[in-house]
Amino acid sequence: MRFQFFPLRFEFIARESLFFPPGKAANILRGAFGLIFKRLACVPECHDASTCERRGVCPYARVFEPASTGTGPSGVSYWPRPFVFRARHLDGRTILPGESFHFDLHVFSLEPGILDYFIRTFAELAREGVGPRRGKAQLQAVKRFTFEDLDEQILYPAAAGVVPEPATLDLARVSPATHRMRVDFLSPTELKHERSIAERPEFPILFGRIRDRISTLRALYGSGPLEIDFRALGDRAAAVSMTRCEVQRQEADRRSTRTGQSHSIGGFIGFAEYQGELTEFLPYLEAGRWVGVGRQAVWGKGEISVQSLP
Repeated sequence: MRFQFFPLRFEFIARESLFFPPGKAANILRGAFGLIFKRLACVPECHDASTCERRGVCPYARVFEPASTGTGPSGVSYWPRPFVFRARHLDGRTILPGESFHFDLHVFSLEPGILDYFIRTFAELAREGVGPRRGKAQLQAVKRFTFEDLDEQILYPAAAGVVPEPATLDLARVSPATHRMRVDFLSPTELKHERSIAERPEFPILFGRIRDRISTLRALYGSGPLEIDFRALGDRAAAVSMTRCEVQRQEADRRSTRTGQSHSIGGFIGFAEYQGELTEFLPYLEAGRWVGVGRQAVWGKGEISVQSLP
């Protein structure tokens, strides 16, 4: 009932002016990360990671274009990527030369050596230039930041042989009795329900998507799927009612560098309040802050925060 991951912070200093368009900072970082990661990790003759014979051992394919190899959860054809960006504080910002800036990256793969690729890739990305203006920067530090009883750990620059310790979320921890809760949707969120997008974050839908995402990430990249009674949890979640909902649609789109097509990265933002027997669900909802929830969580969508109400 534990979920382990690496909560990382990448810190830079700008050498030239950088600009992050509104609502697109995380998507810009994700796209550039993929291009440079592929260049660093793939063999020259690889033109398509989805058909490459080495995809089972290729770091790029396993992290950026993961797909079912017949060993993952049933029904999961395209695996979720084992990371999410947290960069909405950069949206619409211009970073001037000499200014420092950062973004956070939560990495869910515990595979040895994977973090080194993240560090190498973002160091190279900074040197080549970030954002539509391709402003150059320099990677200053990478930290596994303080998390509960874990002190901050420097991963870059660091002495050779440093092995980072993952943070641990205990989904079975005993929480204070909770009967009212507020969930803030900090970035655009889209929750799938019965093959369509839910208009409102009803509690059983929200909880179900977080529970399933955690279990899938744990099955694919960690210690295995959650050993829980999914149906019974879902039935109890259905008894929780939404007492207030104030959300609004926020539109945004992105253009694929591979196909040239535009795709929506919008969703609702705002908050919802819930009432019921919420105690057992609180650790999952708090874990949702780190893993994200809903569609396209990899580039920062579905970021939430949770607080108990009196």
